[in-house]
Amino acid sequence: MSSKGLLPACLTVAAAAVGLFSLQKIYKKKKCCDHDLHHTVEINLPDWAKEELHSHANKIYKTDEEMMQLAIHLSARNVQEETGGPFGSAIFERNLKTNEAKLISVGVNRVVVLSNCTLHGETVAIQLAQSHLQSFTMRGLNCPMENERRFELFTSCEPCAMCLGATFWSGVSRIVCAATKDDAEAIGFDEGPVFKESYEKLEENGIQVTRLVLQKEAAAVLQDYGRRGVIYNSTHESEAVE
Repeated sequence: MSSKGLLPACLTVAAAAVGLFSLQKIYKKKKCCDHDLHHTVEINLPDWAKEELHSHANKIYKTDEEMMQLAIHLSARNVQEETGGPFGSAIFERNLKTNEAKLISVGVNRVVVLSNCTLHGETVAIQLAQSHLQSFTMRGLNCPMENERRFELFTSCEPCAMCLGATFWSGVSRIVCAATKDDAEAIGFDEGPVFKESYEKLEENGIQVTRLVLQKEAAAVLQDYGRRGVIYNSTHESEAVE
């Protein structure tokens, strides 16, 4: 082959090699993207909250105030540790014969740190409780002593629309709230479509609702967060995290 014919041939081979390399990159990128579409969703507690759970696991609780103090403490520490929003929850198992309760799970808001809008304090506590109990409901299923025990959700603030729905399906028999919807919205949070009828539906389904337990203490945590924290779901669109 003459030198004149050699150059086009070399260019053709080089072009083919470049094209093959490009296809390989596209294929690898596509595989990576396909894999990313099915990655594992992370739902966890910060290390300090795990320590809190273990340290309170064997404690016997007798009053609503004792149990709510833990939920508010979790909300305050979540702010202090910068591990999420100013909301904490705890689920207790109450023995109806003795009226004593023990801690089953805790939850703190993890929305921003885990990039997941569903990880509110209540939903985290519910999911971890059901995982612990190996049951998708805390009512009846896997509860041979159903007539002797109930599960109760204590939350540092009245639930948003999503968490009310989660509470409805969770199987808890009671929800106890501290701060109010108005307290949360006063610092900019949007709690969604929550109405008087929402709570009536819970009670119709056998879920007792108790409000305003240590409300001032819980509201103080919200106010502290409002001065320094991220309002990720704001009633004012310009303040929300994008």
